[in-house]
Amino acid sequence: MSNIDQKSANAIRVLAADAIQKAKSGHPGLPLGCADIAYTLWGKEMKHNPKNPDWRNRDRFILSGGHGSALLYSLLHLFGYGLTKEDLASFRQMDSLTPGHPEYRHTKGVEATTGPLGQGMAMAVGMAMSEAHMAAKYNKPGFPVFDHYTYVLGGDGCMMEGISNEAFSLAGTLGLSKLIVIYDSNKITIEGSTDIAFAEDVVKRFDAYGFQTIVVENGHDMNAIAKAIEEAKADTKRPSLIMCKTIIGKGCPAKEGSPKAHGEPLGDDNVKALKENLGWESLDPFFVPDDVYANYAALAAEGAKAEEAWNKMYADYCAKFPELKAAIDADFDLDAAKKLLDDADYWKFEDKAEATRKLSGMALNRVKNAVPGLFGGSADLAPSNISDMKEEAFFSKDDATGRNIHYGVREQAMTAIANGITLYGLRGYAATFFVFSDYTKPMLRLACLMKIPTTMIFTHDSIGVGEDGPTHEPIEQAAMLRSLPNFHMYRPADATETLAAWYSAVTSKETPTGLVLTRQNLPQLKGSSKEALKGAYILEDSKKATPDAILIASGSEVSLCVAAKELLANEGIDVRVVSMPCMDIFEEQSDDYKEKVLPKNVRARVAVEALSDFGWGKYVGLDGATLTMTGFGASAPQNLLFEKFGFTAENVVAKVKSVLK
Repeated sequence: MSNIDQKSANAIRVLAADAIQKAKSGHPGLPLGCADIAYTLWGKEMKHNPKNPDWRNRDRFILSGGHGSALLYSLLHLFGYGLTKEDLASFRQMDSLTPGHPEYRHTKGVEATTGPLGQGMAMAVGMAMSEAHMAAKYNKPGFPVFDHYTYVLGGDGCMMEGISNEAFSLAGTLGLSKLIVIYDSNKITIEGSTDIAFAEDVVKRFDAYGFQTIVVENGHDMNAIAKAIEEAKADTKRPSLIMCKTIIGKGCPAKEGSPKAHGEPLGDDNVKALKENLGWESLDPFFVPDDVYANYAALAAEGAKAEEAWNKMYADYCAKFPELKAAIDADFDLDAAKKLLDDADYWKFEDKAEATRKLSGMALNRVKNAVPGLFGGSADLAPSNISDMKEEAFFSKDDATGRNIHYGVREQAMTAIANGITLYGLRGYAATFFVFSDYTKPMLRLACLMKIPTTMIFTHDSIGVGEDGPTHEPIEQAAMLRSLPNFHMYRPADATETLAAWYSAVTSKETPTGLVLTRQNLPQLKGSSKEALKGAYILEDSKKATPDAILIASGSEVSLCVAAKELLANEGIDVRVVSMPCMDIFEEQSDDYKEKVLPKNVRARVAVEALSDFGWGKYVGLDGATLTMTGFGASAPQNLLFEKFGFTAENVVAKVKSVLK
């Protein structure tokens, strides 16, 4: 590499150090240690166009070690993605475009929100799967319309996290050759040397996964880094790991190689020493020489030329294969499912008792025809989750056209991979038992933050699991998911509500959805309707204008409330039954609608759900009551468990009477 290349890499170091020092907060170790890797990748090897960050055939770059965000922001500034010096100077400040960790949708050029270590690694796998899937479906000889790489950069912490192991085990199995993992191996953690807790041979681990493994002994040698990336690209059968041995805080004489470089500003004196050590032309904050800017502009122009060439090729492709162009557009159409709202065939069902997991399978196989970009699967539970798309192949190294995915027993990676698929522009979904939503929550939290509509199928939703016992019977999980901002948790009561839940999920553009479904059969309810799309609605009303009491329930307990209403009527008590499949969507409705369903002057209310009562207090108030679970379940047939824990119509009647006293 030339002198201008080294100066350009050093510009990343200087800008990152200045931003962190001005903020008096941040992580300089990774930006200083990885500047040579980042410059080589972005400047010499990666296909991207700063003028169009959304170019479909761009290479993707995910900074899994999101704490090193100053590295990414420096790159985005230098390449001309729109970040200014003022933005860098506002690092970690209120309302800035340079928050402490990279945030998708917030800063142009950021492909994924990262920070919790390892999650970026798994999202990268989802992106690489999407590229392989679309390439297999649509590429033609001479027309590689989907032909790009997914790069992910992370360090020792990402490699320690279990989610990365899950994800890369699957990536190797699937032979994702367009996935290139760059491992910043500086052997330093916050507490000291990695040897205190992490002594394994990572390269051998990746060999076992089925990766090509490449070691760059000097992770600051840009020629060696470039050679390694080219070697990785040359392997068309396996994903690649490039292990770069780096020095944390490289360039800062007092802190390089030290844990102190990781997560605290260098200090004014050390920033000055860094610049002097690098031979920087000025000690002024955020100074970048003109020749460096000119170099980055030239590199960015090459990216623009790459897109221009692709655009020409794609135009020829569209002219030659108009039907494939239409199919590609349909795969990326987030509005594709809206036509189902008025499709009578979509809303049809048999009037017989069915488990909502089975009804969900029915809905999924209707949705998949309307939403060709739907791409997902289950964590080794598809027969139980009823989550596979019929007449569709399974994605594999031999057939990447498959829309179904065998995730294996990998709930954490599965959810992050589904996020990666959704970030790519398709509609990712995943499935497991509801009790295992505990494994998925951190990844769903990122989906909520990123405002991406990943869909989760959660079956076996309560003590109705039965004989498997309390280890597999969710209690507190609904409260956990309902507590997530920007998350829709649907717990439907019958076929109509299940179809509504799926419709809501696949028409959402910025909110992930969890479909919480029963193992046991439930009756079809006469009063159920598309009003389930409003989150809650009057399923059966009182004869009086003002009901004596209101029963509120979700899922399997709605039919219990309907039965209780009949018993109460025999005793002269006139109640309203409200089905509330999704609290969050109900909260999005107008005040007038919410008042219509739950009038404030009716204070006698009972909420019924075979889960924790946490969250129901908002709807029953101080004068109401709940019939819910107060502890864990037990191992027995479902009907006996419901009786044991009080989920009977007679007990609902008693609860209503208790609030009417």
